[in-house]
Amino acid sequence: MNVELITKEDLEQFKTDIINEIRRYSPFNRKKDEQAKQWIKSFEVRKLLGISPGTLQNMRLKGTIPYKKIGGLIFYRYEGIVEMMNTKA
Repeated sequence: MNVELITKEDLEQFKTDIINEIRRYSPFNRKKDEQAKQWIKSFEVRKLLGISPGTLQNMRLKGTIPYKKIGGLIFYRYEGIVEMMNTKA
């Protein structure tokens, strides 16, 4: 049996790493007077959800994620993304 010891410093580093990841993807990580965008692009959705382009395409095809196509660009309503995340949780 392989035994590994975890020190208090290891846990502190782990906590710091997790907090930094949460802050990086948090919608609340904005300045006070900065408003959230109403519509966001595909790369922003992928970053927010941590998914690949193929996964995002599958979600569109299955109707899991609401979107609008304007010209050649696809936009997603930010509130729709938040609602989808809340219903899946």
